[in-house]
Amino acid sequence: MSTLILSLPPAPPGISTQYGYTLTADGHTAQRHALAEAALLPEAARPGEVVAVVPVEALSWQKVQLPPGLPLGPSQQTPRLRSVLEGLLEDRLLDDPAQLHFALQPGAQAGVPVWVAVCDRAWLRAHLQALEAAGRRVARVVPEFAPGPTASGGPEVSAIGSADAPQLILCGLGADEGISVLPLTPATLALAGFGSAAGGAAPPTPLRADPAVAELAEHALGHPVSLHTASARAMDAARSDWDLAQFELSSNSRSRALRKAGGALSALLYAPQWRAARWALGLLVLAHLAGLNVWAWQERQALAAKQASLRSTLTQTFPQVQAVVAPLEQMEREMALLRQASGSFSPRDLEPMMAAAGNALPDGRIPSGLEFTTGELRLRGLQLAPPEEPVLTTRLRAAGYTGRLDDGSLVLRAETTP
Repeated sequence: MSTLILSLPPAPPGISTQYGYTLTADGHTAQRHALAEAALLPEAARPGEVVAVVPVEALSWQKVQLPPGLPLGPSQQTPRLRSVLEGLLEDRLLDDPAQLHFALQPGAQAGVPVWVAVCDRAWLRAHLQALEAAGRRVARVVPEFAPGPTASGGPEVSAIGSADAPQLILCGLGADEGISVLPLTPATLALAGFGSAAGGAAPPTPLRADPAVAELAEHALGHPVSLHTASARAMDAARSDWDLAQFELSSNSRSRALRKAGGALSALLYAPQWRAARWALGLLVLAHLAGLNVWAWQERQALAAKQASLRSTLTQTFPQVQAVVAPLEQMEREMALLRQASGSFSPRDLEPMMAAAGNALPDGRIPSGLEFTTGELRLRGLQLAPPEEPVLTTRLRAAGYTGRLDDGSLVLRAETTP
């Protein structure tokens, strides 16, 4: 599924506001990335989605413990839950809680500590409205960096920003696995566990740096760093389970279900970690197709053998038949000619059908008229009681005929071919 990932600028939107964007088909490789105004942003190929990334400096992270028994989940984000969050965070926040937007971590449960993302509600809503006005409706809002276990399973340290204001982002450090935003200096590198760099040893945790601050990071560290662009960070953020579009900004359950299904399908089709599964599925499909072709070929061969046997039986039994077109019909025609020559009757003739009807009808039942065509006899003027009908059909079936009552008439048909 094609995804358009937009990095929201820290300032409120204006006429000339530009958004950093990354267009990706698999969530791992960027097809295009650049800066553009909202109206000039590319569109994600259908089916696709637009994901907005909130920069690290626009978010505040708070850890709270919600009261036990409080209902959570996308369908339970009620004003009551927001009031509970405002009460728990009121003493920790500098701004009025009514002016802030809250978002709970994925899978949050009441009674246990959970992370809450806090940002300016008017700022976030203004950007979402500006993008929607430009025809880029945002389906999901994710943080640039989030607390909790990292994707690598260990600590992650990133150097971002500009040469004038470089920053060091620490994720997955400490018992709470929170986020630390520090200035990029040798002291903060030592705090992050890079103090051994001065002695010439390799740092225990790789440092990823934005190209704009890579030289500063290498100078402070004394070792080369791995480049990690803003586009790569945006794709990493888009793959997370976070969605900050909660409470008044949340989408409906149908949109969420479609988004999850589309994301799962996109990961299955394009994600590198599913490459082995895609190969296995392809080989399985090929094996099934090969098996079906072999089975169909065997069935065709068996059918051809039966048709050849039927034609051979016809020509051996009736040597006068020179051209075999429809073996069953031709054999039936030859049998009828033999019966005519010998004076015998066929079950489809009138006499055998009349005899079968006479044996099957209850005593005293005499039809008032009859109609006969080859293989079908209609006896008119017969009225049978409901208990007599199953007895009649059973007797006729034993004689090789089917019978049914049709508006006071008994219709007989031969079940067997002559």
